[in-house]
Amino acid sequence: MEIYLVRHTTPDIQKGICYGQSDLDITDTFKSEVIKIHNQIPTKEISKIYSSPLKRCKILAETFCIETIFDNRLQELDFGDWELKNWNDIPQEELNPWMEDFVNVKVPNGESYVMLQHRMIQFYKSLDHSLNNKVIIVAHAGAIRALLAHIRQIDLKDSFKIKINYGDVIKI
Repeated sequence: MEIYLVRHTTPDIQKGICYGQSDLDITDTFKSEVIKIHNQIPTKEISKIYSSPLKRCKILAETFCIETIFDNRLQELDFGDWELKNWNDIPQEELNPWMEDFVNVKVPNGESYVMLQHRMIQFYKSLDHSLNNKVIIVAHAGAIRALLAHIRQIDLKDSFKIKINYGDVIKI
């Protein structure tokens, strides 16, 4: 099985804002980013596309004109009460414990990074791993890192060493 992990293109949000499962729009750089992405994937050989249902992934997935399955498990970390807040406005008594152990500490009314990884592993195990199967997964940096940490057997706390820019394609 070949999997092309694709991070969504640049979202329309100010720097410094905490976002995960908020349904953000795309920016005016979308078309140029899509061309770069398409040039890295042999689309004629792809059997299916799986995508987060969030707009920044959904719009990208639909550019491939291949059957797309939208799966909630591919969404970014649920930042709960912190969604769309400026990182500087999050109370230190909430932020500090999470910063010290973001893998296991759950965001208030959200989830922990290990919870995100569990749903990504569940998704990965549900795929058809047949030898000739080639798929695209359009998702978010946190979700992709969590899955790669599992596949590559990297400690989850070290997964942020995996650099994934907007529009990056990782073949596994």
